[in-house]
Amino acid sequence: MAARGIVAIYATIRVQEPRAHQPCDEATMTVSPFLTLHELIKKARQKLNHDNWDYIVGGAETETTVRRNRLALDSIAFRPRVLRDVSRIDASTKFLGRPLRLPVVLAPVGGLEHFATEAGGAAAKAAEEFGIAHMLSSVCLPGLEAVAQAAPEALRMYQLYVHGDAGWVDAMAERALAAGYAAFCLTVDTAFYSRRERDLAKRNIRRDNVPGREFQARLDWNDVARLKAKFALPLILKGVATAEDAKLALEHGVDIIYVSNHGGRQLDHGRGAMDILPEIVAAVGGRAPIIIDGGFNRGTDIVKALAAGADLVGIGRMQCVGLAADGQPGLVRLLEILEQEVRTCLGLLGVTCWSELDGSYLHPAPAVDPGHTLGAFPLLTLEEKSFY
Repeated sequence: MAARGIVAIYATIRVQEPRAHQPCDEATMTVSPFLTLHELIKKARQKLNHDNWDYIVGGAETETTVRRNRLALDSIAFRPRVLRDVSRIDASTKFLGRPLRLPVVLAPVGGLEHFATEAGGAAAKAAEEFGIAHMLSSVCLPGLEAVAQAAPEALRMYQLYVHGDAGWVDAMAERALAAGYAAFCLTVDTAFYSRRERDLAKRNIRRDNVPGREFQARLDWNDVARLKAKFALPLILKGVATAEDAKLALEHGVDIIYVSNHGGRQLDHGRGAMDILPEIVAAVGGRAPIIIDGGFNRGTDIVKALAAGADLVGIGRMQCVGLAADGQPGLVRLLEILEQEVRTCLGLLGVTCWSELDGSYLHPAPAVDPGHTLGAFPLLTLEEKSFY
């Protein structure tokens, strides 16, 4: 397993020191009617139409990869240690030289305008308010400059779908650099846009005839090398799913490896993200930070990822849930609950910080759920008193 705390600090990036963020406890929690994550999910479902709800829960074709993301996480059990002083838990970390309250990044999600009026601006503000990282999708409103202005103190990264030639890509990188983004990310698992049958069956076509889509299919390692040679901005590749490609990424100077199967939205019958992670960690060997996303919905999921060698966990679907439930406050509340779950899990494992955690705390085990998008929330059908 990669040693904890392996995070590159890039001296070429000038950033403001963010204000200090305090861990969530009973005294610092925001006033909210939501006490559990499944309550936020229920509220989001009540407020969304079928098309936008399916966008959250759906995937490609048979949605096998979606289910495998959850199965991979649910097939890992914990090996707790006892009789250790866990009266003080520190769930914070550093990434790109910046302190983060949790090792979490709001993953790049297109179309956030379907879940909150401020779209990407609301997500960035929530990341800034809570104290985690934010990665903006290039197909998310209101655009990279507006989002930067909305959350100037957040650790912001920019993700690009390539819909133009080299000059077009360079112009986007220059805009991201000028707007103060701390890293530039190329998504590399979308050479073809997948067949998302939940949408197709309802004729809800979201990405038909996107101008310049052919440029994404032409993207290759030469483009990666060219970007690295031209820009000092740290480069992330999102969509790495094999050790072979992780090694190639390092050979081409990539700074951060982002393990992802696009939340099961691209290649059907792919492996679950947590099944992919061990070979990536071994291939990288501590030479670059690793981000992972794909089915990470609970605090225990975050703990499992870091124990297995990841440095940062991307939250995608749950980001949409928080925004749909109650906008920016809903997303902040979701992050507070995740933090409570993380801190509880760490304490019960017998560790007080991430540097004490490693693969010895994990053990393979049969999953108790057959695996589906919301398999981490078995109490969704629970009848409770009104919490709205």
